[in-house]
Amino acid sequence: MKGLKRSHRCTEVSSENIGETVTLMGWVQKRRNLGSLIFVDLRDRSGLIQLYFEEETIGEEGFKKAGSLRAEFVIAVTGTVEKRSGAVNENLATGDIEVKVESIRILSESETPPFPIDADITVKDELRLKYRFLDLRRPNIQKNLMMRSKVATLTRQFLANEGFLEIETPMLTRSTPEGARDYLVPSRVHPGSFYALPQSPQLFKQLLMCSGYDRYFQLARCFRDEDLRADRQPEFTQVDMELSFVDVDDVIDVNERLLAYLFKLCLNVEVTLPIQRMTWQDAMDYYGSDKPDLRFDMKIQDVSELVKDCGFGVFSGAIKDGGMVRGLCAKGLGDVSSKKMKHIEKTAKDYGAKGLAYIQLKSDGTVKCPFSKFMSEEELQSLIQAMGGETGDLLVFAADKFKVVCDVLGALRLKFAEELNLLDKSDYRFVWITEFPLLEWSEEENRYTAMHHPFTMPMEEDLDMIDTEPGKVRAKAYDIVLNLSLIHI
Repeated sequence: MKGLKRSHRCTEVSSENIGETVTLMGWVQKRRNLGSLIFVDLRDRSGLIQLYFEEETIGEEGFKKAGSLRAEFVIAVTGTVEKRSGAVNENLATGDIEVKVESIRILSESETPPFPIDADITVKDELRLKYRFLDLRRPNIQKNLMMRSKVATLTRQFLANEGFLEIETPMLTRSTPEGARDYLVPSRVHPGSFYALPQSPQLFKQLLMCSGYDRYFQLARCFRDEDLRADRQPEFTQVDMELSFVDVDDVIDVNERLLAYLFKLCLNVEVTLPIQRMTWQDAMDYYGSDKPDLRFDMKIQDVSELVKDCGFGVFSGAIKDGGMVRGLCAKGLGDVSSKKMKHIEKTAKDYGAKGLAYIQLKSDGTVKCPFSKFMSEEELQSLIQAMGGETGDLLVFAADKFKVVCDVLGALRLKFAEELNLLDKSDYRFVWITEFPLLEWSEEENRYTAMHHPFTMPMEEDLDMIDTEPGKVRAKAYDIVLNLSLIHI
């Protein structure tokens, strides 16, 4: 820009620059006209800094320009850094300084934006996408993108130091069975034929291992033509890696050290190593999910043995049919209203339950149990005692096959945690889930299919069951989970 060159980003200016002349460029966040003084919050990707204008300093024309500024005008200013004359803003990195503007140039005017460029507002997705260039200016979006860039840079540094080679693999490839539908790209050269976009670089990285590149990685773009979910995107980027001449412990070691490295440098969070490990079976038994949230202690309890011969047919019948009865004790939810109890029952039904048995141990000492008439007082008290129930608690039970019981109680466990405000967003609880079943039975396909993914090796000690009891064979498969979110390894 002729005659002007930016000297600093907004938050690169600090109290160390007091008395210096700086040139800043960015977007007007807010303007406050006090008559003889005009204050402007200037924003760029680094953050905000306060400018102020006085007519005797900037001149009549410059002061008039300052008075014409509106949100999202793009401006360039030159001025002197001063210690803030008013109260210090502790919420800003530049809250103890301001810039006394000596010259201003309006680089681009703006119409009134359709929504404020602010992190603390909710904007409809349709409006955000229509004005994506404005949405990308919002501080929270910029923060996320800058964090993503930092993570990518640090990941490359870490893995390079660990002896990994970054190698790009083809984007146009052949369709491979990886559990999701491929995106297909028609070929101009070969009419009627199609390329597939990769679901993952799985085959390519295995080829690299065969070729002697014993440690490979890339920040790989992956494409899966499947429905959008909270943890699934049609296209996404993954840190993809492959190692040769290693075993499970070696892969776990390099990945948890990478995570500890990233969390320390990006979030200043210490991750204690080694990270806790839990078998798939224990995760399902105690938390009803292979992605357990360990920020709160509420374990599923098996009461099948206790109620197998009781008079309540829902319990005893489920066990006779090869199922089980398991329950949860939600401390402090014993007084939930009938309306809220119906919502809890609906959640259970949404996850496959035919109904929900429960006991409310109300704070006034009364007990509400819809199935109490089918059990003796002794049986009921034994059940409450086995669940660790106390006055003020809510006990819920699921009676069905293993998968249904896990799905229902796993979902209710999370629902109760939200009700009780047990989910601390500042708490990062990692856990490795290991020893996944190699196969699971598909009722739809009437055959065994890969549970984790089709490229998993069975555990050597289970190989003798591969032909006789394939459902009991464990795999050398492992996922790392953070607060309910799965990180595939």
